[in-house]
Amino acid sequence: MQQPTRTLSDKFYLVIKGIAMGTANKVPGVSGGVVAYVAGFYEEFIQSLQRLNLKALKLLFGGRFKSFYEYINGKFLVLILLGEVLSYFTVSKVFDVLIKNHPILVWGAFFGMILGSIYYISRDYDAWTRKNIMILALGTAIGIGTSLLDPATDNTNLFFVFFCGMVSISGMTLPGLSGSFILILLGNYVLLLVDSINAFFDTMVAVVQWDFSWWNDPVHMDLLVILAVFLLGSIVGLVSLSHLLGWTFKHYRNETNAMIIGFITGSLGVVWPWKKEIFSMNTAGELLQDAQGNYILENYSRYWPDFTLGHTWITISLAVIGFLIVYLIDKYGQQANPA
Repeated sequence: MQQPTRTLSDKFYLVIKGIAMGTANKVPGVSGGVVAYVAGFYEEFIQSLQRLNLKALKLLFGGRFKSFYEYINGKFLVLILLGEVLSYFTVSKVFDVLIKNHPILVWGAFFGMILGSIYYISRDYDAWTRKNIMILALGTAIGIGTSLLDPATDNTNLFFVFFCGMVSISGMTLPGLSGSFILILLGNYVLLLVDSINAFFDTMVAVVQWDFSWWNDPVHMDLLVILAVFLLGSIVGLVSLSHLLGWTFKHYRNETNAMIIGFITGSLGVVWPWKKEIFSMNTAGELLQDAQGNYILENYSRYWPDFTLGHTWITISLAVIGFLIVYLIDKYGQQANPA
């Protein structure tokens, strides 16, 4: 794969797109793959991940680091992953606060962005055969069906955590399927994307302060081990799924795009703004909390908005703004890569 020449501004925007992907991946119901798909670097992302194969390992362990870096399109992957990492400790934390305090408004903005994504992706799709329409319907049904499933309970078994990593990474590689929401359904969202991430962040802060007391905290160490296993599962899932997607794009491009549009359309059911959170409860009817004292989200109860309320119209306005954000991204992509 020939690596494109990138200016400094191109590299900067790749980091920004990586931050957007990371933020989207962490928010339940939103897929980071949508960002990659709409921003125009989805196929390069999949093709680069495909290069993480046996040949790449031979180059790496053979000490040919420069060849390895060039072979896997390292400049591109490093910039995207840098943005992903930055998002988890910066923008993602801001979104955690916003969703906690203003959930309907945040979901409204995301709903508009997903709606805009569907419009602009569909606009450029010109293979609407009967078969592809059926594939689109199937993808939509899968996306909607996912939002209606009942979640499982928390599970710290390391084999299950590894499986969660493999499955949840679909949010990065399959636009429209939210990895975060899948973790909610599997019962491990709080454990893997809240508790373990916070444990890692606290560890880094402690190390900077030359404080190693966490080493003797068994609960803290268990969370770090769980995070490591989850990341390993994510890497395995990312590489294996990218190879599958690369093959389908090569042999069934139109069908794959139709399925992806369906996934994204189906995800509208997950990001519907007007919904109430349903929290996990024990047998005594008491709300369960995570290690930080936050109530554990189980699912959502959706309802139709009251159009007599000003808050409803603010939410709709944010949805329009979300749609316009996608429009600007699309316009930038057309200017940067004119047909």
